[in-house]
Amino acid sequence: MTKKSTHVVPDPNGGWSVKKEGASRASKRFDKKQDAIIYARNISKNQGAEFVIHRPDGTIHSKDSYESDPNRAGDHDNH
Repeated sequence: MTKKSTHVVPDPNGGWSVKKEGASRASKRFDKKQDAIIYARNISKNQGAEFVIHRPDGTIHSKDSYESDPNRAGDHDNH
């Protein structure tokens, strides 16, 4: 079963938010994108979920997967 992905998205009030896929509210907000990325990456690693970073315009910049899938061993983006 696939776990919900964790997204770093631009916050409408400025800064960056970390949101779970399908959530209406952010789990946490940050002033700096890099701080949001560090927080979200740790969540994704701990939960074995996909990690998605968005650009300021909302489009996807990069993805990384921490899901355990033997067919994808070593197939990670290093962003």
